[in-house]
Amino acid sequence: MTTLEHPELVKLLQTAYSAERAAAFAYIGHARSVKDPAEREAIAQIEADEWKHRADVLAIMEQYNIPVSRFQEVRFYIVGRLIWTSCYLAGWFMPYYFAGRLESGNVCEYFRMMHFFEEVNITEHHEVLYEMGLKEREHEGFFLDGITNHKMLSRFEKLFAWGRGHSYNDVELSVARRHSRHAIESGDVADPEMQAEALSSDYCIGTKLSRVRLLDRPT
Repeated sequence: MTTLEHPELVKLLQTAYSAERAAAFAYIGHARSVKDPAEREAIAQIEADEWKHRADVLAIMEQYNIPVSRFQEVRFYIVGRLIWTSCYLAGWFMPYYFAGRLESGNVCEYFRMMHFFEEVNITEHHEVLYEMGLKEREHEGFFLDGITNHKMLSRFEKLFAWGRGHSYNDVELSVARRHSRHAIESGDVADPEMQAEALSSDYCIGTKLSRVRLLDRPT
């Protein structure tokens, strides 16, 4: 079995694996706390996406014999359950806002993994990591769209640096999605060579921490 000689990447994989469960727990509580059936269904789908990401990350970890971090599992279990409970207490706006902010930072986790794998000359995971990064970016957009006209958004954006004018990633979804394998196979992209360009993209390069603000959106 191949060993992954990249401590930062190993830690990032372990953290992402555990954090995905926390996110899924949070969305269970979030979905149950909303009254609109369409909102509940959409949030439940996001929860399902997070469980799939957790399984995909585990598959990569197992390929390199990377153990699950017990510390991270306990830590994020507690975080996820606390967020689950808070969804019943915090009203409507705050769960949407902080879910969007969380997803905004999570986008770069997967693009950073791609760049780290490049450093050790491994490219076989690029496609799945790219797709996971895009899915997190879609989640960010869903939550931002839900609160974009809310009167509290501008106030929270000043406090927490995320909203209509700020993001924690530099991924332009419309461009990135056209480069994905899914778009190519569905016929939305005429030139398959775009995939190779996309999988070696410069998204999130230069971030030491996943939640460094990289993009100022026009207001």
